Amino acid sequence: MTTRRTFLARGAAAALAIPLGASACTAGTGGAGAGGTGTPALVFGKTDGGTTFVRNYNMFGPATQRSPNNEMIYEPLVRIDYSDGAKIKPWLARSLEFDASGTTLTVKLRDDVTFSDGKPMTAEDVVFSLGIPLKDPAFNTGGTTYNRVAKKDATTVTLHWQRPAFSELGQLASPQLPVVPRHIWEGKDLKSWTNPDPVGTGPFVLERFAAQQVTLGARTDYWGGTFTLKQLKIIPTSGDSVRAQLLRGDVDWALVAWNGAEQEYVGKNPRHHLYQKYATGGAYSLFFNTAQAPFDNVHLRRALAMTIPRKDIVTTLQRPGTEAGPTGLVDEIYADEILPAYRHKVQQVDAAAAAKELALGGFQVKGGKLVKDGTSYTPKLSFNQDFGWDPYANIMIRSWRKHLGVEVKPVGAPGANLFEQQQIGDFDLTISTTGGAGVAGVYSALSSRAYRPLGEKAATNMGRWKDEATDAAIGTLLGTQDPAVTRSAGHELQKIVAEQVPYSPIYNSYWFIAVNAGQWTGWPTPEDFDRVPFPGLGPDTTLTLLNLKRTAE
Repeated sequence: MTTRRTFLARGAAAALAIPLGASACTAGTGGAGAGGTGTPALVFGKTDGGTTFVRNYNMFGPATQRSPNNEMIYEPLVRIDYSDGAKIKPWLARSLEFDASGTTLTVKLRDDVTFSDGKPMTAEDVVFSLGIPLKDPAFNTGGTTYNRVAKKDATTVTLHWQRPAFSELGQLASPQLPVVPRHIWEGKDLKSWTNPDPVGTGPFVLERFAAQQVTLGARTDYWGGTFTLKQLKIIPTSGDSVRAQLLRGDVDWALVAWNGAEQEYVGKNPRHHLYQKYATGGAYSLFFNTAQAPFDNVHLRRALAMTIPRKDIVTTLQRPGTEAGPTGLVDEIYADEILPAYRHKVQQVDAAAAAKELALGGFQVKGGKLVKDGTSYTPKLSFNQDFGWDPYANIMIRSWRKHLGVEVKPVGAPGANLFEQQQIGDFDLTISTTGGAGVAGVYSALSSRAYRPLGEKAATNMGRWKDEATDAAIGTLLGTQDPAVTRSAGHELQKIVAEQVPYSPIYNSYWFIAVNAGQWTGWPTPEDFDRVPFPGLGPDTTLTLLNLKRTAE
């Protein structure tokens, strides 16, 4: 019987036997996607990548600006299956098995994978790739925790941890930890090299690159199957612009939160206009920089969390009904794991309780500033301008002013700049995501192992949380296969997040997918899916595109 220690690749292998295809040409001007009639093409409107693209396919480098959708060129060892409780499933790996102690993982590799230059993927390539984050902390952008990787034989590698890591396999699914060809990457200065001509194991190759258009060509020798599509075209757009592009048929596929989509989009063409929502298992949350005062004070964190108007925020963001509970776990995926006290609970504004928390923390508010022990503070809220979060930030700021009398300064920044600020801890309050493979994946970023001093880049623990009880619960969660023990540890972590508030969940994270299926059919639906049509999940996108067929006229 398959256990948590052994993951077989049967499901992935079977799924990859389905034909696939991808193509792209100028939007609406001759391709078989987006209203065209020529080369089989699919046009993806990228709404979260700014207005221009940067040619940088080095996923390990410290640069925060990278080329879009490199997940179509480079692949990880495993995938996270969000249709099956966010479980880990093999991808480039054929199987994964821990030893009894949970400190050594044996990875059997597929023996039929080739890079796009025709050379086979080998154990040496995998050892080289997984070894990159170990060479320099600056390259550990995916938050890896293993400390050694070695070749066992031609198709087997081993990973080693200093402590049990049964529930840490999600890091092997990270797009920041792909398998790359050693014969190309070895000897490169990864802090400056941009890898302009990428070679990977993935289903696509780079055909053309321009600041406002990237065209990927489908491989004819892809290990996973044959494409119906011939090109995948990626164009930069915005959440507002892409709606009109979808309606016109200029774009086939996009990520967009669209309040009223049922009437404004689906209703105009129910057969071909699809609007879907898939739970990621995590949440967008307010993070506190707990490495510095005054955010190291639990009472202040509680007061700010208690006065976040979540319903107003999700309405403004056009995500009604997605308010988060206090644990950061989404009921749709983790309902059985969430403590009854928190299950289906939405946090309401409680100004009276928040005022009491401020007093308990020894704070006064004078002239809009927080004052404690003679020191005054004017907090700053850092947020992503690329996502149009200015109104979202202002709702929180107005609520804190109204209910607490505290003035918080908004500090918007482009997404790439914000991410770097978050990594080095250059913020007071900021908004980021939580999530991962299973309960352990959601909470493991709170481990002090991921802690970095202010000024140094932290891959995951951006709030600089250090807490003995948290470490103990995470250690228990990662160190056993006993379901009762892991469940209990998960409950302890829920209490810590809800009561100690290292971060405060605001709204549940969903992938909102809009599709114009006028040219391509075979898309999954939230009611019946084994993959999420979200481009950031490379293997899931591959499985999605493998299943697409030309729409019959």
